[in-house]
Amino acid sequence: MAPLPDELIESLQGERIHRLWEGVAPRALGSAPEDIPTLTEVGPSKPGESRAAFIVCPGGGYSGLADYEGGPVAVWMESIGIKGFVLKYRLGPRYHHPTMIGDANRAVRYVRANAATFGVDPHRIGILGFSAGGHLTSTAVTLFDEGNPTSLNPVDKVSSRPDLGALIYPVISMGPLGHGGSREMLLGKNPTQQMIESVSSERNVSLLTPPCFLVHGADDAVVPVENSLMFGIALAGHKIPFELHVLQHGPHGFAMGQPGSAQDWRPLCQAWLKTHTFGA
Repeated sequence: MAPLPDELIESLQGERIHRLWEGVAPRALGSAPEDIPTLTEVGPSKPGESRAAFIVCPGGGYSGLADYEGGPVAVWMESIGIKGFVLKYRLGPRYHHPTMIGDANRAVRYVRANAATFGVDPHRIGILGFSAGGHLTSTAVTLFDEGNPTSLNPVDKVSSRPDLGALIYPVISMGPLGHGGSREMLLGKNPTQQMIESVSSERNVSLLTPPCFLVHGADDAVVPVENSLMFGIALAGHKIPFELHVLQHGPHGFAMGQPGSAQDWRPLCQAWLKTHTFGA
């Protein structure tokens, strides 16, 4: 990955970090930084505006978070008129499912509940992820709920359903075609078949799944392209609008690619976002 341009570094230095829960997060095993899920806000909030927003989920096999798949992506979102956030979700082997999806669901709720403060349209909130973060994105767009209207917490009252999803070389299945390391970090060493199937996202697409954008390399040697193909087939089967780009050459972990390269999916994604009234 090329060094970050100065303007990106300046944007990242101006970031603001929000805890997803005011007190101890559900299922927390301690109070260290790795026990505290957060959203990093990139770029200034503009109360009174009504911009679209995207939450970015870096990859890292559910055992780490790749910096190059986080802040720079949120900064790019800002550059096309979309409010950018980066999710720091909890990781294995310390944490397992459903902690991670709980963090992603809460992130969507948090942005939606605080939309006026952020200057965000609560009906235009998307989520984007890479690799294992792509799996987290796939669970966010398939495993959500409408919130609890009787809750005393305003964040819990609102829906966790994203309005769009973007998945870049995502892990989708937790079966044989998935990624063994991500499965172990998410589910532990000996998950049951029921556990595996419950988070294999090709099985969880429904008529309520939002439109999705996918990019994957045909020769990805880490996460097979069949993951995105299976998800696309499931979306098609439910008549969910989607766009799928399979690159002839796309080694795992190319992030946003070099500008102008075949792996630079941003122009394609920006055009797709415009069809859904996201961005400039």
